[in-house]
Amino acid sequence: MFDSLLINLRVQGLKVGVSEWLRFLDGMKQGLATDLEQLYTLGRCVLIHSEADYDSYDLAFAATFEGVTLSPKIKEAFELWLQDPKLFDEARESGIHDFSSLEELMDAMNKTLAEQKERHDGGNRWVGTGGTSPWGHSGRANMGIRVGGSGGGRSAVRVAEERRWKNYRQDISLDVRDFKVALRALRHLIREGALSLDIDDTIDKTCKNAGEIELIFRKERANRVRLVLLMDSGGSMNPHTALVSRLFSAATESKFFKSFDHYYFHNCVYQWLYKDFENYDRVLSSEVLRDLTHEHRLIFIGDASMANWELMSPGFAFSRDQRRGIDWLQAFAKKCPGSIWLNPDPQRFWNHPTVRAIGDTFEMFPLTIEGLRDGIQFLKAPR
Repeated sequence: MFDSLLINLRVQGLKVGVSEWLRFLDGMKQGLATDLEQLYTLGRCVLIHSEADYDSYDLAFAATFEGVTLSPKIKEAFELWLQDPKLFDEARESGIHDFSSLEELMDAMNKTLAEQKERHDGGNRWVGTGGTSPWGHSGRANMGIRVGGSGGGRSAVRVAEERRWKNYRQDISLDVRDFKVALRALRHLIREGALSLDIDDTIDKTCKNAGEIELIFRKERANRVRLVLLMDSGGSMNPHTALVSRLFSAATESKFFKSFDHYYFHNCVYQWLYKDFENYDRVLSSEVLRDLTHEHRLIFIGDASMANWELMSPGFAFSRDQRRGIDWLQAFAKKCPGSIWLNPDPQRFWNHPTVRAIGDTFEMFPLTIEGLRDGIQFLKAPR
């Protein structure tokens, strides 16, 4: 009965393991959820481990249980199965809700409809609104079938569809501001600028000297990090153009790096790197490699997916240099350990020969909020 919920959770990329799923089912057996609202809460508590996944859970829950009304039968049977045994026994004693199967419930409703001559509101027998009748909507019956309208309480599906946790997701597309905030964390400030008056230290020193003024000068703090952005362009990267452009804009507008350079390549780095593809403005990759220092931080951006021979064959792209693409990448990684690769493709697509090979060369992170944050942390203290 709950297979569709598990499937929808995994479709949303949630890693629900066997232990979590068995714990969830055990909670059901113990009567911890007797309606959809309680089921929603139980599932979120047991199956989800981070608020960042709440939105994905809401999507999966809504996809599974949206429209739990008169049909389909599996959803009605699910509603019956959820009932609290104590409430069910009380209903049985009243003779009103004594139904042992969905068929009995349906037959009883049809007979009631045949007898009913007018609209009814409240009460515990007729098909209508409010009350405790097992048929209709907006009531407080402990079991039954909803006919139109909404539930008497707040619908769990409606709560899920509100997606109140959407802002907590960490796989949403980044905007320029997100990139700027992440890149700012790369700063490595040291005092190497021009001398300037340190007002706070001057006041502190003057107070300690019993009012005798002593001026304190210090060098201004300057960022030593030199950022280099190397971006795959064209082909399979076309769908990601807007996202990469936002990162490029953020890096260009950021003024807190000691230097910033950018280059383009297609699929992989070969003999040439380009400043401008359209105007054929290019520079030898060997020259870029030669000028790298321990202060440089390299961010490669690309899906890393290509034909295997593009990465592993020597002399590709009509290059006089016989080094393979993977050789070039390994040379950059060796010269500048502070390098990462940001991949805009979902991680489920990373099981590809060239993606794995490049992932063995660089630390690879998804181009998401969480992925960029993890990548920046690596760049601050590269291993």
